[in-house]
Amino acid sequence: MQLFVAAALSSLLMWASFPPLDWGFLIFIAPTPFLWAVRRARSPREAGWLGFTFGVLFWGSMLSWIFVLGAVAWFPLTAAMGGYAALYALIMYPARNWTPWRWWLMAVGTWAAWEFFRARFPFGGFPWGSAGYPIGTLDWPRGAAQWIGPTGWGVLVVAFAASLVLATEEEGDRRWVELSAGLILALTLMGAIWGPSAAGKPVQVAIVQGNSPCPRVHCAAEKQQIYHNHLRLTRTIPAAEGTGDIDLVVWGEDSFGGSFNPTFNTEVASQMAAEAIRLGAYLLAGGTRPGDPGTFENLNLVFSPDGSIVGEYLKTHPVPFGEFVPFREILRFIPQLDEVPNDMVRGTGPVVFPLVVDGEEVVLGSVISFEGAFVRTVRSEVNAGARILVVATNESSYGRGSASDQLIGMVRMIAPSVGIDIAHAAVTGKSVFVSANGSLSESTGLFEEGVLTGVLREQRSPRTFYTITGDWLQVMMMLAAAGLLINSRGPQRGFKIRPARRR
Repeated sequence: MQLFVAAALSSLLMWASFPPLDWGFLIFIAPTPFLWAVRRARSPREAGWLGFTFGVLFWGSMLSWIFVLGAVAWFPLTAAMGGYAALYALIMYPARNWTPWRWWLMAVGTWAAWEFFRARFPFGGFPWGSAGYPIGTLDWPRGAAQWIGPTGWGVLVVAFAASLVLATEEEGDRRWVELSAGLILALTLMGAIWGPSAAGKPVQVAIVQGNSPCPRVHCAAEKQQIYHNHLRLTRTIPAAEGTGDIDLVVWGEDSFGGSFNPTFNTEVASQMAAEAIRLGAYLLAGGTRPGDPGTFENLNLVFSPDGSIVGEYLKTHPVPFGEFVPFREILRFIPQLDEVPNDMVRGTGPVVFPLVVDGEEVVLGSVISFEGAFVRTVRSEVNAGARILVVATNESSYGRGSASDQLIGMVRMIAPSVGIDIAHAAVTGKSVFVSANGSLSESTGLFEEGVLTGVLREQRSPRTFYTITGDWLQVMMMLAAAGLLINSRGPQRGFKIRPARRR
């Protein structure tokens, strides 16, 4: 019982590290009780159940906002996350009696592998709950993401937590605490001294949050009303009169759709083009359109100040069971999946848009909603040439839970990782400006209309080390753990752990 209480305590601390509480400092100790419990598991079965308990309690509570879509959405995802945690515990079981340094390296490297594969498989992955993201709430450590990214911070978080476990042993070894704490302190100071900054040409941006008349439940003419809300609010923005006027207007994901689509409705196209011309600004708007039978496209469309369409970006990473249904034929017995009648057509990769602002070129990149949680997707936009970025999202399906805050928290950590200013534009969620150092502007509220203005600065400095190298620290620790597994035979036990008492 004592071990399961420890696993539950870890899940509570992990939950508190993320929104809605957002006590990011807790992440450094949050994994410790779980790791302590797994190290004392008395059988593979107990280890697996410890992992499953931790995973289900943590992700089940963190993702409570998914429950508004129904138990059929929440249960499978929570169980899958619990399964990942159970697999981690099972892999760690043979290492429970290894010498301290081998156990520590195995704990950190296997966790790194867990997060690496969970962010990619199945169906493109799910990075919510990764240990590096709560660092976004801490100003100085956040600045160091430019070298190691959120995945590297995840490695250091678990390294420190695992070292605390070793320090509590009867033969307490504090070298690992000193090593991991020293690395964390050094990176924190470096992030404070050399924090990332875009520091280039300012681009004046207006985010238009039009809201929906019937979020979650949907209603007749909803697409039309959402479009007209955005158009009406855009018309309240004063026309250009001199310096400091708007250079870019942003509408969030699904701000147009149905028959109100500028790609085939000429009246809608002329209305949106007229606003771009009136403001002398670029207009980026997110929306959907039908594709071949049984499919649809989710896109960001960009108008130029002369009213012409510059181009479009097609979303590359759809939401499983939200924008496509895997194994649709097999799962037809689940009636709720009828609410996703069409599958999204994937885009082929990053697309950037050269904007001309005050006679100078500024390159804009964009991603759509779910993609904003994946640092590799944002990296691809920056590596394709983007120097400012828009995350266009909707989030009308998730009620008043913490979905919007959790996505903003991930974007907040990704911004300093790639060193770029980001406009996070929502239709019903929260809209906010995120600077290259991860600081946030004031945000709009959930389910409210409004126009939020701010500045995105062009990234003029060289690309960050993390942008170029990617998840180098995470991969390095994965390889180290793999090496330990390959060479795990032979005498390795250097001490005995006192087992937890049975209750």
